Amino acid sequence: MKKSLLFVIDSLDTAGAEKSLVSLLGLLDYSKYDVDLQLFAHGYPLEELVPKQVRVLEPLRYSRFSNLEVGNSMLYAIKHHEYRMLYSRLVYSAKLRSRNYSNPQKARLYWQSISKVIDESKKTYDIAISYAQGVPTFYVASKVKAKKKYAWVNVSYKLDEKEKSFQKDYYNQFDKVIAVSDSTRDVFVQTYPEYKTKMEVIYDINNPQLINNLANNGEGYHDSFDGIRILTIGRLAYQKGYDVALETCRLLKEKGLNFRWYVLGKGPLKEEIEEEIKSKDLTNHFILLGVTSNPYPLIKQSDIYVQTSRFEGFGLAIAEARLLNTPVVTTEFDAVFNQMIHGKNGIVVKRDAKNVCNALFELISNVRLRNQIIKFLTKEKKGNIEEVEKFYQLIG
Repeated sequence: MKKSLLFVIDSLDTAGAEKSLVSLLGLLDYSKYDVDLQLFAHGYPLEELVPKQVRVLEPLRYSRFSNLEVGNSMLYAIKHHEYRMLYSRLVYSAKLRSRNYSNPQKARLYWQSISKVIDESKKTYDIAISYAQGVPTFYVASKVKAKKKYAWVNVSYKLDEKEKSFQKDYYNQFDKVIAVSDSTRDVFVQTYPEYKTKMEVIYDINNPQLINNLANNGEGYHDSFDGIRILTIGRLAYQKGYDVALETCRLLKEKGLNFRWYVLGKGPLKEEIEEEIKSKDLTNHFILLGVTSNPYPLIKQSDIYVQTSRFEGFGLAIAEARLLNTPVVTTEFDAVFNQMIHGKNGIVVKRDAKNVCNALFELISNVRLRNQIIKFLTKEKKGNIEEVEKFYQLIG
């Protein structure tokens, strides 16, 4: 008899956790597992890559309600007597407007505001998995019935005392907490030392066959630029260090290099980044491309991949660049040396614009060094689909 599995994640947008989940779902043996997927937001690019054997569940009632325009939501609430949902939505919106919150704070405020109007899952599962911290974790802990529950942590999860206290009640409901790297586990254990014995590490899964197929069959750059192409992939948010990237780009421009720096991503800092591009006169050098479900042709066609993150749980985009033999320049973050070998498969530097600029200048001007790195990359072990065996051991 098949085991029933439920995965829960915010959405299938194009970030690392989402790509990792899609890769995992693509490797599962569906003769042994009956798999459901619950999303809190629908209509994002990676949904088209979900295997047909996975049952994508209907949106939650509150998810459908919250997608309505405010005026329409009021009319809906009156017509269907859903005053609690309307009140919950208004309370959350009012709290968000009061000041800027961190992602853990937003997740807490959201759950405190709307949890009472979120329906419980009607099905009992053998295993339920929250594949991201925050709301998916709260949902699986309190709204899903399952024989076993596992929580994924895919960022360096440092919490203040208020968030730590709030989330502890939810993590207490899980049988295991899974970190996507050793450093992510270590940071989580610093926050919750009491969970050390129920933590395991399963790296974000990278499927080389899938990525190479997508790289060879998708659309790449549309411009006719013939200089050095630099690429960064990441949400337009504080974590990704775009302030460093923009200043680095300005310094590179001053050196007179023929380059363009492309960015795949969207996020709350889009307008601020666009203003900085104009103020630093980088319109022809720092180019925002938005998002795509298939970034791999762009990675493959780039000369250098750059990551300027302040923190990452693993750094999946770096792993994808390495897989496609694109040299990497990255700043130091907690998990960076889980996959980077400085001077071999790329360059790792302190997180400031001058250091990143110097590394890029060296890699651009020193063709011999760039070729050495590419040669090393071509011989590196590709992907880590063996991590799925750890997953099988986890779920039995």
